[in-house]
Amino acid sequence: MRLLGGPNERFASYKIGASFLNLASSSRDDARPQRLWGRLIFHVDDVDALYQLALDKGLKPEAEPRDAEWGERYFHLRDPDGHGLSFAKVLEE
Repeated sequence: MRLLGGPNERFASYKIGASFLNLASSSRDDARPQRLWGRLIFHVDDVDALYQLALDKGLKPEAEPRDAEWGERYFHLRDPDGHGLSFAKVLEE
């Protein structure tokens, strides 16, 4: 199910089960090529514990977990092929 975006947008978000797939594109007018195709988002129970596990396994997340203005705590990393992965948890109000 598409949540955001559309045919004339540069970004779309799809809900797949309990996870999300975000797709991004660059226009032909962009001066620099964009490697970002999107990112697969996994909702997890404990973002900070998974971040620590990633570090313990020798992975290199892009940044420490943080709280986002859209109401999630998350961090990103790239798989061995360079694909973007995000691990998030909806913040309780």
